[in-house]
Amino acid sequence: MNLVLEAVGFGIVTAAILALGAVGLTLQFGVTNYANFAFGDYMTLGIYLVWVLSVGLHLPLWLAVVIGVLAVAAIAVLISEFVLWPFARRGSTPLIMLIITFGVALIVNNSILAIWGADSQSLPLNATNGAIHLGPFIFTSAQLLIVVLSVAVMFAVHLVLTRTRLGKAMRAVADNSDLARVTGIPPSPITRFTWGLTGALATLSGVALAASTGSFTPSLGEGFLFVLFAVVILGGVGKPYGAMLAAVIVGLVTEVSALVVPQYKLDVAFVVLILVLLLRPEGLIRSPGRA
Repeated sequence: MNLVLEAVGFGIVTAAILALGAVGLTLQFGVTNYANFAFGDYMTLGIYLVWVLSVGLHLPLWLAVVIGVLAVAAIAVLISEFVLWPFARRGSTPLIMLIITFGVALIVNNSILAIWGADSQSLPLNATNGAIHLGPFIFTSAQLLIVVLSVAVMFAVHLVLTRTRLGKAMRAVADNSDLARVTGIPPSPITRFTWGLTGALATLSGVALAASTGSFTPSLGEGFLFVLFAVVILGGVGKPYGAMLAAVIVGLVTEVSALVVPQYKLDVAFVVLILVLLLRPEGLIRSPGRA
């Protein structure tokens, strides 16, 4: 029983990390209508920027994270404006756009390798690793901070989507882009804001992942990307609340399944995805504007 509760605790931490990344990825997917294969490399870039700021420049970790979030958000917007948008404006198919984002991913990843090398690094976590008991669960202080951060960010995203005009416009475009365009919602500011939010959430999820694993390499984000895609599809493309729910399901299922098949725990996420696609291909939450 203790092992199951411990696995559930790990599942909560994994779900928190997945939610940070999947919400950013699904919002971008819903607004632009194409997948971004560079998201994992945005995560990695954010980790390395935070590492340089905190280790190299000796900034407090929280300040390094804030600067890293803003930097990657700006980089994501610039790449969207000068690399992706010219192709999207010409009506390039989602497949072409996916290939272009794959090219962006290669450029970002190779830039990281060229600048910082392939050696494993770690963030300067000041939090102690002593056990913190919360009911039946046991967390380290770093894990607890990840969960708190994720909950706070998800609440902030909820407020943006429900209380601001820009957020409501994002939801309208994600639900039905054609209808949103007819009603006069301008696509350019919505797209820019979405890419900025995507870069910010990629950085937060990357830092949370690096803090959870204890170390990172240039391949960390790439390896995590496919699990994020499973969460996005499971929750319903363009549905942030579906992504939050799917993150909880995938996080708990993968960590609990590790008690039985530890070497295949990430593969379990794709088994769940396949079952959902067979039984409910639109995902957990239906997108009314999509087929």
